[in-house]
Amino acid sequence: MASPSPQPTEIAPTAAAGLESAEGLVLHKVIYKAGARPAAALACASTRLRDAVADEYLWRRFCAEDLGLDAPVDPASRPLPSFQVAYKVWLESFGMYPLPLVKRVKEFWNSMNIWLSENFPEAAETLLEGVSEDELKSAEDDLGFKFPMPTRLLYRFCNAQLPFNEHDYGTHLISTYGIIGGYDFNDHLVNVHLSPLEQILEDTKEYYHGYPDDFNGRELIVVATSWFHPKQFLLNCCNGELYVGTSNLERGEMLPCVPTALIKPTDKDLPQDGLLLWLEEHLRRLQNGMIKTRMLKTRMLTRSKYISLYPEGPPSCTSAVTNGVKVRASGVFVPEYPPQSPVPERSCLYTYSIRMSVPEACMLGDVYCSSCQLYSCHWTIRSRDLVVSHAREGIIEQYPVLTPGQDESVYDSCMSLPEGPQSVEGSFSFVPGKLSRPVGEPFEVTVAPFPLEVPEYIF
Repeated sequence: MASPSPQPTEIAPTAAAGLESAEGLVLHKVIYKAGARPAAALACASTRLRDAVADEYLWRRFCAEDLGLDAPVDPASRPLPSFQVAYKVWLESFGMYPLPLVKRVKEFWNSMNIWLSENFPEAAETLLEGVSEDELKSAEDDLGFKFPMPTRLLYRFCNAQLPFNEHDYGTHLISTYGIIGGYDFNDHLVNVHLSPLEQILEDTKEYYHGYPDDFNGRELIVVATSWFHPKQFLLNCCNGELYVGTSNLERGEMLPCVPTALIKPTDKDLPQDGLLLWLEEHLRRLQNGMIKTRMLKTRMLTRSKYISLYPEGPPSCTSAVTNGVKVRASGVFVPEYPPQSPVPERSCLYTYSIRMSVPEACMLGDVYCSSCQLYSCHWTIRSRDLVVSHAREGIIEQYPVLTPGQDESVYDSCMSLPEGPQSVEGSFSFVPGKLSRPVGEPFEVTVAPFPLEVPEYIF
């Protein structure tokens, strides 16, 4: 719930009178150190102090430090005549929230917009203008409980993405443009969109109506969802925790997506809930290249861009080169996938992505090969450095032919493993030339160990 608007700091008449005789530079420093609200109060004391407080340089600094503004604009990015006016307008719009949190959320959305505009402009176009305080209050009244303060601010600045509409063909065109992203393996396609306020209400009511015994009284809202295979993220508006639904979500089974110790929904100066922390971590991974966009190729969507959740950098993504063949590998925990055939202990399902290429040349000894083709693979599964399983896949779904300089060939699949930290390593068998016309003996290519474990942040 939003806190009351802070009142300007009272300035003692004697203190204000003492500043009347201060030199310009000294007066400027005193006003700056006092801060924006005390400065506004000082302006009422005398003509000289009002003129000093009106210094545009002061308000430029106040706007930058308190609000992260580098230009005098309003919350809708419309230009204003001065930084002093800008500060006043922003305070009128967001003064009921702690300004450090306002700045933090504003900078998150600015950075997300920049990344999307530069790397995924199609997804940037699905972002909606923020909602009003009245719209938030109406939604809260409709559901019967309040949203956490950070979540309210997130939606004040941006009402997430365009909603799903099964009757609108345009929905199909943007179906892979979820800003959270996903994965595709064995016809299991997931692409998660951040839900706008109207869809939050619709989806949340649907859950409360469909599963009253498990959801009523828990103050949960559905904040993100996949438009393909179902995958939902739910925010607990009471304690600020964010959860992802498992395949047993209809029975209330969920997993936390953010380290609980970081959640501080009631902190006076800088509250942070699971949704804000989750989105900030996701943005960090986009910015540092840990996750990237790739092209999706399916029967339904021949070529469509999306954010892939398969890690692209170490330590989550590993790389090895053998005889000129480069193999990169990484995995993602898949909480929404139903359990595999009966296993003696609780298991987790992971999808993994193998990227194969020949950056320069495939060499067998001193012999150059113009191409090579995959025909089998072997996995070794370790748990805490102990080998727990060997698996040879004599038959795989794809047998790519690799040639020097071509794009990576991507093979995505999945495996079910016992609960706990695991790593997988192995080798791929290739033939020089092609399977139909080999030009030499098969050779093994190393797949470096890559981790498969339930992460602290689940996306």
